[in-house]
Amino acid sequence: MDKSNTVFVDDKEYAFEPGETILQLLRRIDGVEEVPTLCDAPNLKPFGSCRVCSVDVALSQGGAAKAQASCHTPVMAGAYIYPHSDRIQRLRKNIVELVLTDYPKEHFDHANPAQNELKKVANQCGINMEQVRYAPGHNHLNRTSDESHAYMRADMTSCINCYRCVRACDEVQGEMVLTMQGRGFDNEVVMGMNEGFKESDCVSCGACSQACPTGAITDIFESKFNDADTKTRTICTYCGVGCNLDVAVRDGEITSITAPYDAEVNEGHTCLKGRYAFQFYNHPERLRSPMVRKDGELVSVGWDEAYDYMVDRFNSLRDEYGADSIAGISSARCTNEENYLMQKFIRAVVGTNNIDCCARVCHSPTALGMQRAFGTGAATNSVKDIKDTDCIMIIGANPTDAHPVTGARIKQAAMKGTKLIVIDPREISLAKYADYHLQLRPGTNVALLNMMMYYIVQEGLVDSQFVETRTEGFEDFKKQILALDIDKMEQVTGVDRALVKEAAMCYAQVPNAMSFHGLGVTEHSQGTFTVQQIADLAMLTGNIGRPGVGVNPLRGQNNVQGAADMGAQPHQGAGYLDVTNPDIHKKYEAFYNAKVPTHIGFKIPEMFDAAIDGQLKALWIIGEDVVQTDPNTDKVKRALTSLDMLVVQELFMTETAKLADVVLPGASFLEKSGTFTNGERRIQRVNQVVESLEGSKADGQIIVDVMNRMGYPQPEYHPKTMLEEISQIVPFFKGVKWDELGDNGKQWPVPADGSSTEIIHVNEFKRGKGQLSYFDWKESKEIEDYGKEFPFIITTNRELEHYNCGAMTRRTNNVDILSEDVLLINPKDAADNQIEDGDMVCVTSARGKVDIKAKITDEVRPGVMSTTFHFPEIMVNLITSDIHDSEAKCPEYKVVAVKIRKSKGAYAK
Repeated sequence: MDKSNTVFVDDKEYAFEPGETILQLLRRIDGVEEVPTLCDAPNLKPFGSCRVCSVDVALSQGGAAKAQASCHTPVMAGAYIYPHSDRIQRLRKNIVELVLTDYPKEHFDHANPAQNELKKVANQCGINMEQVRYAPGHNHLNRTSDESHAYMRADMTSCINCYRCVRACDEVQGEMVLTMQGRGFDNEVVMGMNEGFKESDCVSCGACSQACPTGAITDIFESKFNDADTKTRTICTYCGVGCNLDVAVRDGEITSITAPYDAEVNEGHTCLKGRYAFQFYNHPERLRSPMVRKDGELVSVGWDEAYDYMVDRFNSLRDEYGADSIAGISSARCTNEENYLMQKFIRAVVGTNNIDCCARVCHSPTALGMQRAFGTGAATNSVKDIKDTDCIMIIGANPTDAHPVTGARIKQAAMKGTKLIVIDPREISLAKYADYHLQLRPGTNVALLNMMMYYIVQEGLVDSQFVETRTEGFEDFKKQILALDIDKMEQVTGVDRALVKEAAMCYAQVPNAMSFHGLGVTEHSQGTFTVQQIADLAMLTGNIGRPGVGVNPLRGQNNVQGAADMGAQPHQGAGYLDVTNPDIHKKYEAFYNAKVPTHIGFKIPEMFDAAIDGQLKALWIIGEDVVQTDPNTDKVKRALTSLDMLVVQELFMTETAKLADVVLPGASFLEKSGTFTNGERRIQRVNQVVESLEGSKADGQIIVDVMNRMGYPQPEYHPKTMLEEISQIVPFFKGVKWDELGDNGKQWPVPADGSSTEIIHVNEFKRGKGQLSYFDWKESKEIEDYGKEFPFIITTNRELEHYNCGAMTRRTNNVDILSEDVLLINPKDAADNQIEDGDMVCVTSARGKVDIKAKITDEVRPGVMSTTFHFPEIMVNLITSDIHDSEAKCPEYKVVAVKIRKSKGAYAK
């Protein structure tokens, strides 16, 4: 054993890791009694304020020992450590007694050590309140409690000034809402400007509550597990980050959710949706019975009757009009296994490629654009690479609201000096931390990125070696980019060329730069081209294939990546295999033991057109409220009501379900097992937490039931057997096994040996060489056709508190924080139209009009407005356009030409 790397614990020799603290060493040595701590937490930096973790450290055996706080003291080679000497135990007891003088006796007496760390530490030290030798304190014991927040409570009589909540707010969330006020005995934790939780800038992530060891800050739910709870680890359903959750259940009901500290994705952190917004799962409005429309009304029926009706209609319509008269829309909220089954049903049972999913309306341009550039339509790197990068470019994304845990990591990096470029029409919260905010006009992404690449090429900042050895098409690209009309691009984007040049040089000159993009890139008529440009930027500068670089899409829903991986799209089957390729076609037919079609099916917009035209007769939609979330609501309704049969599988009676002929009650993520694949290609286990509500079924089992009733033998749904099937047809799932995914999952591609892949395109691209491509900017047809009559542009966004159509979050306390959609409008535009903050504004487009409450803000430029579509009372998509990305058919939600006026007689309270 190398003596330069060893230490003695209770006179036994052990090796230690470089940089390891004494506490870290002691925790990993088997047989060493647990060292108590109060100010230490797994996801916080060592602080050393409580000294309860003190241990004796001597330089030689039998030598003079010194008490040192083990949480922040590095291990020193050759030292002798005594974690529980008599002297140390007396010291700890004295410290804990002093702490207890300022802690309410009634709280201590009733506290459960499994939930209250102070009582646990007191028990470890052999102390109860009657044994405290010091006089009671006074500074905390007369404080009032704060019950203003929708989810958290603060009773600071129980605070011991350990700083854990303050540090969690600073180091984990980066919000700096909590701070210490006062001196000496008057020192105390306050929220914001001592205004309470509700009025502060708190984003309700719960990091402070999870960190608090004494119950001073708690959730309205029981945030710490107790002995009566069972704990199940699963994956959050609210976005593509894929946070791990520990869910506590007592007597069959969920009592609380916390974030496991050992989760690689979220490291003990969640947003308010993941931690708190679970009340929807047993909400009274959950669907609890299948329904069939009879005499114009939806009535409850048994499962057999619903299945019989569906199957009879599917069979009769297929016999009369052919397989292509039927289509399916799968769901990115469902598991990989369920998406796989849905596409298999449509292809192998029905006999059509008319299958798509809600990824169509968010990230289909990402998949197509990155496939064209790299050969694979997925993130090149892992989110943890943020710590290794020197520059982050965020384009068309607002991660602190839409992907909060990743957003917090980006914010932390920016605050610590990582360069940050934000390209967005709105002054999103991260723009405050950005070195460069390029606040472009909506619809001009292509123009702005061309400007950046022009300056990179012009200034000689191209990574010539990378470009020469790993890409193709550079000479044509260079010729076209250097012919760019910079004057025109500056004019159309509205961004100063000097600022664009500075940002471009920053991205190109740092050692490592990585990009994150979202729906502000994809939901445009040139969305696919913009994704290809982002790939161009990375390739031009050599920012591919190593830690801290790459192109990383921020996936909107929890399983957008997985739904596409599983083949829920009309042109590619499971594993992104081309359905028109004869060899692939033979492979699918042999594997499914069924005839499958060779022609590309309908994308979602094409399904609507086909329904209106009478070509499409039946549509089965799973977990997608297309009436509320897809653009041009009136057209969507017209399409759905033109069908002979509409089947909707849902949790609630959504706007789409109201139009259905058959409604099937599915199961939430808390009621079933399977896998989700997050935005960094990480396949993670979703574990059933509670039983499905009576009358509902897991979505996968519903699909299996229908497959069998239509004559296709499909075994009962179980994720283990489904993954066995998937691994045989999806190449990058080859080594995926249910029992081997563990707590943190694996990132695909997963070869036969079961290894995980954190970074792809390390030595070569999937397509061989990366393709560099130039694209001219083109004005959106929406602006060309309607810009003069409708002079303002609305772009849509998502708020932190809600999730797309809000069907789940609107049935939680999140509505106490945010209860309506609002229209963000610049002060100049408001003044020009005599609109005041809180007024109702009539917003009109070429397709319709809506009334929305005004919120006057500098977050948007003059001429640009923004709103959300979380609430069906507004139905914002009545005004959005039917224009789509030219390549992938993703709707252009981000450019809507409108005019505004104050609503007559309609004033908000």
